[in-house]
Amino acid sequence: MGAVRELILRGDLTAGTRLGEVELAERLGVSRTPVREALSRLAAEGLVEIVPNRGARVASWTVAELEGVFDLRSALEPRITALAVPRADAADITVLDELARTMLDVGLPGPDQDLDALVPLNRRFHDRLVVVAAQPALATALAGAIHAPIQLRNFHAYDDASLRRSLAHHVEIVAAIRAGDPTWAQAVMTAHIQNARTVMLRVAREQEAP
Repeated sequence: MGAVRELILRGDLTAGTRLGEVELAERLGVSRTPVREALSRLAAEGLVEIVPNRGARVASWTVAELEGVFDLRSALEPRITALAVPRADAADITVLDELARTMLDVGLPGPDQDLDALVPLNRRFHDRLVVVAAQPALATALAGAIHAPIQLRNFHAYDDASLRRSLAHHVEIVAAIRAGDPTWAQAVMTAHIQNARTVMLRVAREQEAP
């Protein structure tokens, strides 16, 4: 599964590309069985769409669909971040700070950059904020708004400036939490999501262009 995921994340298999089991098996030097299993798992993650009687293809999203996702994130995630501020204890701040600093180490442009390693770190950072906020209704709504593939792909779509801005936002969010300032934390998360929105909508518009 890792090999197929890597081909999608790197952009070797672009949105809408048909994923034939035979072709993929030959390309990867494996039998069709592990390919079939990989496609099923990637479909569960949202990276792949499987249509009955038509096979599998790399999942794609329209500009309108992405706008809807980011509208929901913009409404929910900054609020959750603000609510997390008064609830965060020293251990929470330590964990968030370590995640933010590690993301800088692996995400900044350079020979040691590892965008795939950045993905789980980013998810842990955002998930920790949700847990600390302790707002089950908002957490459930946010989980429904976030599409895993968007989280997986967005770092590959970023230009250097947008990526640096995104990584810096994590560090500043931690600073706002440490300062006990929910207004500051909410504002930075709002900017963080708008930065991601701009990147992802640009990519989607390029893909929809004739």
